Amino acid sequence: MRERGFNQAEMLARELGAQRNLPVAADVIRRVKHTRSQVGLSGAERIENVASAFAVDSRSVRNLSVIIIDDVCTTGATLGACANALLQREARQVWAYTLTRAYRDDADTLN
Repeated sequence: MRERGFNQAEMLARELGAQRNLPVAADVIRRVKHTRSQVGLSGAERIENVASAFAVDSRSVRNLSVIIIDDVCTTGATLGACANALLQREARQVWAYTLTRAYRDDADTLN
């Protein structure tokens, strides 16, 4: 948001929500820890970088099925960290949808 002036993942979520008649709550997950850029990090470094970086807003997600939308998935580290935060607040299940999957030789190897 700071760099581009808009949140591309939120734009994707709003379009999907409108097409599927699903509510969109873009402010449920928030970053609570500053992290360095993921660019150039290995899969394991990405996981460590975003570990505990996200928290779920005080609104209850308990027993809800939640869809996380992201524009690009490289290793899934950010999606995983967001899913963990939702599951800690007792979301029933978490799904992740992305527009594209980045291709990297080490993207599929998280160790």
